[in-house]
Amino acid sequence: MLIPCYNERATIEEIVRRVHAVDTGLEVEVIVVDDASTDGSREVIRRLEQDAKIKAFYLPRNQGKGAAVQRALREASGDILLIQDADLEYDPEDYPKLLRPILTGRSKVVYGSRFIGEHKAMYFWHSVGNRLVTLLTNILYDTTLTDMETCYKVATADVMRQITLTSPRWGFDPEMTAKILRTRNRIYEVPISYTGREFHEGKKISWRDAFVVMATLIRCRVLR
Repeated sequence: MLIPCYNERATIEEIVRRVHAVDTGLEVEVIVVDDASTDGSREVIRRLEQDAKIKAFYLPRNQGKGAAVQRALREASGDILLIQDADLEYDPEDYPKLLRPILTGRSKVVYGSRFIGEHKAMYFWHSVGNRLVTLLTNILYDTTLTDMETCYKVATADVMRQITLTSPRWGFDPEMTAKILRTRNRIYEVPISYTGREFHEGKKISWRDAFVVMATLIRCRVLR
């Protein structure tokens, strides 16, 4: 499990607890990468690290979620890689559903879709933005995803070794999706639950980030 963290002092300990509480039937490696948090998250992570339940790494300066995930990917030793945000919007209880298509040989890449499972209602414009960038993904890459921007992206290590990720911030999700699709690996979607945060609770993404996402999708499609 790869957990990028930036200023999530209130939730990082609980999400790690929830990750460990899920019985996947597999040996689990939890890697937390702190993206130069300034709210005390690092101190919490260092305490968790002492319990030998996680492997923790600390970026020297804030670089973005993409950079944190890329560092976690470099440190991971598992055969299946799953990205977990450090907030509580996504529920680790969904892990068995996410892993099943890989474990049964149906696919090497699985995304958890917030739009085909039970979920707390999103902000209207966030929902519109998500659907627009997903539509653009489907048009450019000849696929039928319902939720390209989902946090829950799961892939086998051999697939991830085929691609090189470079986008440090919000371009990470479209870059990963585009490059996986370019490898001719079709993405399997499963429904997940979703409890979106409000801005006063620490939600970070805004409508402006949609332009970065769209630019990344187009760049990855044009450039070989």
